[in-house]
Amino acid sequence: MYKEIHSLEEFVSHIQTYHCLDCVVCQGLDLRSVTSLITTHPADGAAFLGCQFEQSALQHIHETGGIVFPRLNDVPYRPYRPTLYTVDELMDGFHPDHEGSFFDNAYDSVIYHHFSKYRNSDKPLPLLEALAQRLHDLSIDDALNEILHKNPRVVAIMGGHRMKRSTAAYRDVALIAYHLTKAGYFVATGGGPGAMEAGNLGAWLSEYDISAIDKSIQLLSQETDFSKHKYLQLGQQVRDAFPNGAENLAIPTWFYGHEPTNQFATHIAKYFANSIREDILLAIATSGVIFAPGSAGTIQEIFMDAAQNHYGSFKVVSPMVFFGTTFWIDENPVYPLIQKLSASKQYGSLLTISDSVQEITSYIISNAPVLYDQHH
Repeated sequence: MYKEIHSLEEFVSHIQTYHCLDCVVCQGLDLRSVTSLITTHPADGAAFLGCQFEQSALQHIHETGGIVFPRLNDVPYRPYRPTLYTVDELMDGFHPDHEGSFFDNAYDSVIYHHFSKYRNSDKPLPLLEALAQRLHDLSIDDALNEILHKNPRVVAIMGGHRMKRSTAAYRDVALIAYHLTKAGYFVATGGGPGAMEAGNLGAWLSEYDISAIDKSIQLLSQETDFSKHKYLQLGQQVRDAFPNGAENLAIPTWFYGHEPTNQFATHIAKYFANSIREDILLAIATSGVIFAPGSAGTIQEIFMDAAQNHYGSFKVVSPMVFFGTTFWIDENPVYPLIQKLSASKQYGSLLTISDSVQEITSYIISNAPVLYDQHH
């Protein structure tokens, strides 16, 4: 069984304890300071992904059977990153007092501009860039699995990026996330603005009295356009006022990188490949998915989730909860179609629709996922 090592200290401790490199996998470490430690142990069975070495250590690894995946230096992101992103990492370069600093200088935007350079070109994606993006997303997969091992009861909240901070629906989504996090669930969203921000905000604030929801929204509602500098300024002010948020997850993508990653997730699994990101977000939500009002993207996600439940793609069938009766029955009649589609399947008994925060929260808590029965 391979041992993944994510820090220099962990690497040194492992060798001092086990006196070998067998089955060690190191990601993105600078190992130039521990050359003597490396060269005194055979590297057979070890793998190094994007690490830095002195030449003698690199030669020793090759000669004693280790595997080295080279660094890719011409990209602004870390293809072999060992952990998920944090808000502070993605916001690095953003200064609340400097207009435009996020969209010009923040690490999140630097990566987006790099990604867009190729996406907007009429030429094929260069092979090394494609490789770097795939390796990055694979590393995010690996880091996400570690987080989910510690937080298995995932509920996803899906919904539109255009939901304004000033609306009643935004507040309700925040309250749903607040109560679910209080009940021990790990709330996940697509990580963008709108309903997604509301979900991460509510989860974040669950460490505080419920009055923090209205205090935060009152502040945030002073700017509802996510393309404005003040939008992020206000988000930072809420984080400063309530700095110790509860754990929650965002899974955004640079495919929609013009939307800033919202500021209230504690773990951020940001992907280049949007299709992979969407599938993963729905797949991990084994404790249920809540669909707040949204547009084409949210409707697509409803049918993706229905297909996963319909065919038991991930061995369990999970609740599908629709927030907004008028929206999902009259304006966009998706709910009646899903009812009809699921009538003879297990997930037909795990559907509900409501306008009530309490009813939606209670439904998730009262309806655990069930094992898929292919004969049902």
